Amino acid sequence: MPPVMDEGRKRVIGIMAAILASLHMRTADDLFGGPQGSPRTDKLIAASIQWAEKIMDKIDTTFGAPLTK
Repeated sequence: MPPVMDEGRKRVIGIMAAILASLHMRTADDLFGGPQGSPRTDKLIAASIQWAEKIMDKIDTTFGAPLTK
């Protein structure tokens, strides 16, 4: 089973990853690819998610871990 993540945190990472990925998508083919997707786009999205998670970790380190309920 994958680790559980707070939904709000997941949304923030998703938004950050989308912004990071969009900075590197130069053509419509990068964005849409084909019916099966594009290996370049898949790798770009995966890298963007990793960077977004690293950014969130840095924020947590600098300003403290998120509060849990």
